Amino acid sequence: MTIPTSIDAATAIPLTLTDSAARRIKRVLSRESEGAALRVSVNGGGCSGFQYAFDIENTRNEDDVVVEKDGAVVLIDSVSLQYLDGSVLDFVDDLIGQSFKISNPHATASCGCGTSFSI
Repeated sequence: MTIPTSIDAATAIPLTLTDSAARRIKRVLSRESEGAALRVSVNGGGCSGFQYAFDIENTRNEDDVVVEKDGAVVLIDSVSLQYLDGSVLDFVDDLIGQSFKISNPHATASCGCGTSFSI
């Protein structure tokens, strides 16, 4: 398994939000306290080695990269950024259900549920 090299958060290409993802994030955050943001992170585990995590947070850390689009705010910590850099976050609504989906150029494989991947 090859882990991406460290990425400078100041020059990194951040996570791209689709219009659908931005609308959904904005809708979710509208029910939260002012200053809330969606944190997208990568954790070890899952059926493919790594898994995505989505949480609502009111606190921004010093190393967070902030991605904003049309009022939607996403936070990514510097460790997760190296795995998410260049990815696209989308929100899909299909027959199976509604969910956030990440298209990750670093992933060499992913599981059927779409929340776990390997590099």
